[in-house]
Amino acid sequence: MPAAPSAASAQPMLECHDLTRVYREGPQDVTVLDGLELRVHAGERVAIVGSSGSGKTTLLNLLGGLDSPSRGEVHIAGESLHNLGDAALGRFRNQRIGFVYQFHHLLAEFTALENAALPLIVRGQRKKAAEARALEILARVGMAARADHKPGELSGGERQRVAIARALVTDPSLVLMDEPTGNLDQTTAASILALMDELARTSACAFVVVTHDPALAAHQDRVLRLDGGRLTEESRA
Repeated sequence: MPAAPSAASAQPMLECHDLTRVYREGPQDVTVLDGLELRVHAGERVAIVGSSGSGKTTLLNLLGGLDSPSRGEVHIAGESLHNLGDAALGRFRNQRIGFVYQFHHLLAEFTALENAALPLIVRGQRKKAAEARALEILARVGMAARADHKPGELSGGERQRVAIARALVTDPSLVLMDEPTGNLDQTTAASILALMDELARTSACAFVVVTHDPALAAHQDRVLRLDGGRLTEESRA
């Protein structure tokens, strides 16, 4: 496992300052995140663990610009998401952020290849070039032979591998993962971890992984626990 970059030697890819999210539930305000601070460097892999309802998914949504904080800011590659309008934020997500959800969210009418190529086509890349790149990534997650199959013809684990390929096809600066290996067998999960290792090492892509899986968390460079709306670093054995 590669060592995590030091704060002194690496450019932060992700920074959160005073990140706060408050929801209104009836007459009460419920604070889910409370002045949270986070810094993740290029090439670093960070796991976030915590009990159900601790705010892990809320945090991922804020990091990806899918939700807005009640207070505080998120910076990715030096860009403040707070300063981006809706259209610019959409372009930024397409160019800089990859998402892997707990459920695959593939388009049922598209093949695995078309699903994986979609972010590049949305970006404006020609279909032939987008699909060539998508096929390359599908091969790296063991799905090249199933590229012409639609989601309904794939197993749950195969769908998740396609979703991972879709997240990685754009060479993002930051990949956000919500239980990415939850539906995968042990061998396939190991291959995904190896791919994460390679991308972190060769492309300086940063990963933030929300998980309940101790093995997946332990594989990352750092493990942070979300509790009481804030993050604390877990000690490593």
